[in-house]
Amino acid sequence: MLEIKNLHKVFENVTALSNVNFIAQAGHITGLIGQNGAGKSTTFHSILNFINYDGDIKWNGHQITENDFNDIGYLPEERSLMINLTIEQQIIYLARLKNKTVAEIKPKIDDWLNRFEVKGTKKSKIKSLSKGNQQKIQLICTLIHEPKLIILDEPFSGLDPVNADLLKREIFLAKDNGATIIFSSHNMQNVQELCDRLVMLNNGNVVLNGDTQEIRDSFGKTKLYISTDKTREELLWLDHIKSVQTRFKNHYLIQLDNESAGKEIFEKLVGNQYTDQFSQEPPTLDEIFKMKAGEHIE
Repeated sequence: MLEIKNLHKVFENVTALSNVNFIAQAGHITGLIGQNGAGKSTTFHSILNFINYDGDIKWNGHQITENDFNDIGYLPEERSLMINLTIEQQIIYLARLKNKTVAEIKPKIDDWLNRFEVKGTKKSKIKSLSKGNQQKIQLICTLIHEPKLIILDEPFSGLDPVNADLLKREIFLAKDNGATIIFSSHNMQNVQELCDRLVMLNNGNVVLNGDTQEIRDSFGKTKLYISTDKTREELLWLDHIKSVQTRFKNHYLIQLDNESAGKEIFEKLVGNQYTDQFSQEPPTLDEIFKMKAGEHIE
């Protein structure tokens, strides 16, 4: 378990973090989100002791020391591979920094390359790889020593949807194996799909902190996805409907004035008739992100 209490960081006259508090549990995935400059990377750098900070950060009940670094996997936002090395050389070099031997790591490399579907062999030089495949190698370097604390700063950068799914599979596997995982992403769909818990920073302040679904539900289930033969104009005449957006033929997104109206709308439009869609949902994380990012923090 990673516990952060009253984390505070000032760079000259700029407050990067202001009394940040959250817990990341073992076997859970925590999403750290926020606009550029919100304090995400500063939080990661504080956890890793890259910078001095005020506050208290504990890993399994103790301060993080050099002895813990072998159990940490960190993927920085910036690509940091040595392009003249081969894939095998690069993976082994970084694994040895985590106190792993060549004999431990070398037999695993082909399997990891297959798992991430890397286009190249272990003898290929890093500089010969595409940006997406370089990102995969950096991810393998982050995970191959089976860390217990995994910190991923924008891990999906440069990955198309197919390759992003390969990474998600590995993140879920690490979670199932009991790792504590924290990652940042500007893609709220990835955050919504992966994260058990969510922490959002705005100007260095925590503005959201809790179970991901509970946070969404707290904003009210006022979005209604429905299939009906009613026209948009007919729907707008119903009570409690603020707006109607046509998604495609006979399928609409309705904004309700309150979530309790869902049952009434269901009875009026569906009743005992079949419909292939009637789904009442809270705002997406993308919508919540935009709401909270626009808030002014004193």
